[in-house]
Amino acid sequence: MNSPAPKDITATLSAYVAGALASQPPPAHREMARLHLLDTLAAMVACRDLEPAVLARTYAISLSGGCGAATLLATRQRAGLVDAAFASAMTGHAAEINDFIPSAFVQPGPAVVSVALAVAETRGASGAALLRAVMAGYELAGRVPKALGLGNLRRAGIANHGIGPLFGSAAAAAALLRLSPEQIDDVWTFCAQQAGGSWQWLLDVEHIEKAFVFAGMGARDGLHAALMVEAGFRGVRQALDHPAGWLRSGAFAGGDSDLAYLTDALGERSELPLTAYKRYPVGGPTQPAVEALLSLLPRIGGAPVEAVRIEMPGRWEAFRDAAMPALNLRYLTAIILIDGHLDFVSAQSLARMAGDGAVRALMERVEIAHDRAQEAAPGEPRTESARVTVRLEGGRRESAYTPHVLGFPSHPMAAADVEAKALELMAPGLGECRARQVIAAVETIEELAEARDLIELIAR
Repeated sequence: MNSPAPKDITATLSAYVAGALASQPPPAHREMARLHLLDTLAAMVACRDLEPAVLARTYAISLSGGCGAATLLATRQRAGLVDAAFASAMTGHAAEINDFIPSAFVQPGPAVVSVALAVAETRGASGAALLRAVMAGYELAGRVPKALGLGNLRRAGIANHGIGPLFGSAAAAAALLRLSPEQIDDVWTFCAQQAGGSWQWLLDVEHIEKAFVFAGMGARDGLHAALMVEAGFRGVRQALDHPAGWLRSGAFAGGDSDLAYLTDALGERSELPLTAYKRYPVGGPTQPAVEALLSLLPRIGGAPVEAVRIEMPGRWEAFRDAAMPALNLRYLTAIILIDGHLDFVSAQSLARMAGDGAVRALMERVEIAHDRAQEAAPGEPRTESARVTVRLEGGRRESAYTPHVLGFPSHPMAAADVEAKALELMAPGLGECRARQVIAAVETIEELAEARDLIELIAR
């Protein structure tokens, strides 16, 4: 049963964001935020030359004439503040390697970190201020979709992936712009007017529209909302509490909405422990099957494969039929078995999925099936697991079950794990020495007088 809607949602959220820079979150939460900041920077470095990133930068520069106040992250190019944040967010989600909140179906890092760094750069914010703004952004990004109801959003055809980053980016920007609680009240109403994004992203093939919906759109619109209010824009008073307002609209009435989640223990309980890392450069729900396959390689030993069966919970058919390589389990299975490993480039390669004959032939022998036994019980947290069975020539079978992948909220990565992943992603582009400098700078982020120093470290 849903909790009663609390009073003064607007004022409570506004006061939280307005006080974010002066807050003293628990050390454990600050450490988690630091690691997610590092993970997102690493994703930007790794993805900077992928097509969604290149297109976004070209577009941003065309709008700004190649000059502006903010840096396009992972480069030394500049553009206007909003345009730069948009392009940086698209870069951070140009591939499937950034963080995600499985309980909210959002990927907060690319949008929230891009906006926070863009504002921090232009306003001279410290590393400590940046970190706290990012924390406020993650909080709103995770809470808003769950408050509206994941089922409600899906039935309405609205992608949580767009709405969460929108509110998260607005919160991060509003905190760093030092807007008053009364001004932030207006930020929410302009977020509500821009809230959107369609589940049509599932039909995307090239990861361009997906990067827009998951990252670029939310960064752009959330930052716009905060900047508009700073410039004097005003809107509906107490928008999130008004009985005729967006939050109380019919699309979110009943169902699995839980408006109390927006403000429950706000500032005490954090969404960060619910935020996951991607261990492999593939979509979150495909990670357990990938890990199971990789674990089977020594037992398969290069023997000819007759068939593969993957059993998993959730929306299994989406990962059987996905047109996007990093989400298509049949494709990922084929390249792992053929190559004997999984690499970042092949996981994103549309050309290989479409044009490699050996891959296409093996994909036809991969079956993806739903396993109800792996589903979480009603009311329990979402699970991501997989059982993989490989039938070899001659009838021998090898099977592996992965109940979770390191990085999922139930089994979080340690700091050393996140830093090793970041080094692996950044070293090819920055060189190992500078990649280690980025890791060291983020480790002491709260001592950094100028957050913009991080931007120079990841630029090339």
